[in-house]
Amino acid sequence: MKPSRFDQFSSSYDELLRDPIRDRFTGNESMFFHRRKVELIRRFFRRRGLSTGRLCYLDVGCGRGELLHLLQSDFKETAGCDVSAEMMRQVSQVPGIETRVQPDPLKIPFGDAEFDLVTAVCVYHHVAPADRGTLTGEIKRVLRPGGIFCMIEHNPLNPVTKLIVSRTPVDADAILLPASEARRLAAEAGLAPLEQVYFLYFPQGLHRYVGHMEALLAKLPLGGQYAVFSGKA
Repeated sequence: MKPSRFDQFSSSYDELLRDPIRDRFTGNESMFFHRRKVELIRRFFRRRGLSTGRLCYLDVGCGRGELLHLLQSDFKETAGCDVSAEMMRQVSQVPGIETRVQPDPLKIPFGDAEFDLVTAVCVYHHVAPADRGTLTGEIKRVLRPGGIFCMIEHNPLNPVTKLIVSRTPVDADAILLPASEARRLAAEAGLAPLEQVYFLYFPQGLHRYVGHMEALLAKLPLGGQYAVFSGKA
């Protein structure tokens, strides 16, 4: 198997992500972004009155597994896959989290209808636009009937996000996609629209005091990132 270019980034990934604007936003606390995504996913299930304790969860492009670590106790089973074995080295040693390398970035190395939730967090901007439909079809394949796909991406309508991405080495190949494309990809794969939210309006220092206000801004397309939820009928 050809090594992923992310294998080269694994030992210095945090350093490669460093950016003065990004660091000020997080207060130099790298888990801030991951915790925000966890909050968003948990709220989605709470709003629908759904318990996740019996559900199986897969994170596509899981990298070092931060999201899997934070959500492991929420789900019956958790799993991750990534094109980079080196990036997954840390999470692959965690009991109860199954990890598999993707020899082909457009094929998910799990069987049909295995998962109730699949996330792809900041994955699609590394996928060529012509290949994004293929990946979305694979995600639908591994979802169970009634399963949910959550795509989280950088928001290209946010100028600060675009600036940070443009000067981040690991995003040298990034082609950002708007939420409208995320919705279209899900629809073309046969997934039904459920919810779309924008988030990451406030830096960590401010979020702890006024974070509840983000719910009022969720439809305003200016947050640093967005999430599009869709479901398999």
